[in-house]
Amino acid sequence: MKTTEQLAPVLAAGGPGLARGLRLAESRLATIAGEHGEVLAEHVGGTLAAGGKRLRPLLAFLCAGSEEPDERVVAGAAAVELLHMATLVHDDVLDRATLRRGHPTIFATAGRDAATATGDLLFSRAFAELAATGSAAAVQALSTASTALARGELIQRDDAWSAAVTPDRYRERCGLKTGSLFAASCRLGAELAARGNASADSLAAFGDRLGVAFQILDDVLDVSGPVEDTGKHRGTDLLDGTVTLPLILARERDRDLAALDLRSFATTPREAEALCDRIAATGALDLARSEALAIVDDAKRRLAAIALEPWQRSALDLVADGVVARYS
Repeated sequence: MKTTEQLAPVLAAGGPGLARGLRLAESRLATIAGEHGEVLAEHVGGTLAAGGKRLRPLLAFLCAGSEEPDERVVAGAAAVELLHMATLVHDDVLDRATLRRGHPTIFATAGRDAATATGDLLFSRAFAELAATGSAAAVQALSTASTALARGELIQRDDAWSAAVTPDRYRERCGLKTGSLFAASCRLGAELAARGNASADSLAAFGDRLGVAFQILDDVLDVSGPVEDTGKHRGTDLLDGTVTLPLILARERDRDLAALDLRSFATTPREAEALCDRIAATGALDLARSEALAIVDDAKRRLAAIALEPWQRSALDLVADGVVARYS
């Protein structure tokens, strides 16, 4: 889901109620951005306006399965996007990142303290939104995702620049850092629409698979670029010491890469781009893409086993296809 054109088929399949729900969630996010003083309003508003695809709120509405937006589901959709944005702001602090989706980060423009405070506010407001629904299950779902996100971040930091990271270790991290929030988005929609535990579990499993594939493909894009698609320079992960599947697979195929000390080799954007070219030359990008596509296929098979409305199934299938389409 990169562009309005890619989102259009999902909105068409979901009907006018889906579009209304997304507008209500967007309005709620804008209201939250303006409720905490001028300085924080500027930072929160800028973070939310920088946008993204709102893929997680979209999943929440679709998994709710209602053709008309319910205010509890709107709150859940807003909450999951607030948590997602909080993690991005905090990641930028940890990575000392200057760009996010092609725009200067809060860390770059206002400093570490302002960025940390903004991320904290987004995080706390996410739980405030869910608490207002009165659903303990919804709060638990987001709390579980938050714990997973923290664990995934700790694994990523522990593995920085390491040549010993295995594909399984990487996949675990993808599940924690990305799959968990996709799963929570799906579970929140189902829980807040009272679809039942079995349906919520199955939809969460679909979301987890979709999130893992999304992360693998995002890591492929970090190597392949271009900046117009990613909003950041090629090889940003390499500069940060983040070990991703393309690098792991490339090291298995190139002994010189396996012996390379990333900490001393990829120290500038130009060096990182050169290393991206070496990774691509091993065929690792195609292998990583193939794995991600297989995971998307698995997610769609799981979806086929869930009792859904025809329009709902069609829209969720299109979301899965859209995750892949960004990298075609």
